[in-house]
Amino acid sequence: MTEDITGKRVAFLLTDGFEDSELTSPWQAVTDAGASPVLVSPADGAVSGKNGHEQAVDLSVSEAQAADFDALVLPGGVVNADNLRMDEAAVAFARDFFAQHKPVGVICHGAWILADADVLGGRTITSYPSLKTDLRNAGASWVDEEVVVDAGLVSSRTPDDLPAFNAKVVEEIAEGAHSGQTV
Repeated sequence: MTEDITGKRVAFLLTDGFEDSELTSPWQAVTDAGASPVLVSPADGAVSGKNGHEQAVDLSVSEAQAADFDALVLPGGVVNADNLRMDEAAVAFARDFFAQHKPVGVICHGAWILADADVLGGRTITSYPSLKTDLRNAGASWVDEEVVVDAGLVSSRTPDDLPAFNAKVVEEIAEGAHSGQTV
């Protein structure tokens, strides 16, 4: 049975070059569970995935506030992730979800921005394997697992992990705010 997250607002932070399924699959999962997904981006108009999926931007990251959302999802894609981590407004937006102890889901290369946001100290995370050193250097304990949950931070490696990722993201959104610390 899917958790009910009716009334929750979920920010999806991304830009051009995202991994299509890492947006569309979690987007559908949170929608099916009753939440309202919102595409937040530094790009104007619409964003294009690396495999051709196009989707309208709902809100500019420069105008977005973490306080207006219940959770954040960070899809992967090398170009998307690399560009987001260089955008100061995007990094600050992601950091604010951690400061407010809100659930964050990150998959594949999406975790790069978390290294720049300096929110990984003492956390356990997974990602696409090529990010292992970057995430460890940012203070995380990196593991190679399908899905990892650490105090509201849900992470997965690749599109193959999406079923487990989606289930845990919805579950963490249903649980709401967390302490922000691993016991």
